[in-house]
Amino acid sequence: QVQLVESGGGLVQPGGSLRLSCTASGIIVSRNAVGWFRQAPGKEREFVARINLIGRSNYAESVQGRFTISRDGVENTVYLQMNALKPEDTAVYYCNVAAINTYWGQGTQVTVSS
Repeated sequence: QVQLVESGGGLVQPGGSLRLSCTASGIIVSRNAVGWFRQAPGKEREFVARINLIGRSNYAESVQGRFTISRDGVENTVYLQMNALKPEDTAVYYCNVAAINTYWGQGTQVTVSS
């Protein structure tokens, strides 16, 4: 059974940083494309970042240069380092693994506010 567990969300002031973690069980993250998505209140879920099988990453334009996705094969975890956070980054952040099936975590809340 595949499980994705996100953590690391919280309340941060504008300009601050957070690091989100997505720890997987039942699936090997380094053998699959893993992405982060987010959903703000009243909005549709949107793509944030993805890392593919060979470690190549891509980002939404809105986070390019501020967010970095990475993975740790030993910990079977994918991270999202978020710097220079803005109020518009406030959302629930979800981890996604696209394998034969698509898997989602339960989400972690990120709130950027002074």
